[in-house]
Amino acid sequence: MRLPRRGACVDSRVTTTLTCTHLNQIRDVSPRTPDGCEECLQTGSTWVHLRECLTCGHVGCCDSSPNRHATAHNRAVHHPLIKSFQPDESWGYCYPDDLFFEEAPALPA
Repeated sequence: MRLPRRGACVDSRVTTTLTCTHLNQIRDVSPRTPDGCEECLQTGSTWVHLRECLTCGHVGCCDSSPNRHATAHNRAVHHPLIKSFQPDESWGYCYPDDLFFEEAPALPA
């Protein structure tokens, strides 16, 4: 399994900042199905962890879940950014840039 790149890489010789090119696609959204994965709730399936799309609020199950609906949503509609929808997690991820954010990106204030 390939690990995603982090938003910033630092080494003793050079500092490189990797930038997500999709931050302009973040919208002010609410989770469409706050009780769980949208598709799994419809089919009666189960999930391991949940992810929320930062463009439309779709809640999908993670890639450790049997159906991987968060990634399927990204592939179907090309919404690039997600954040964890777990109560104790605040990270985010950009699919096309393969960037992990320790804190999920948000709309500018």
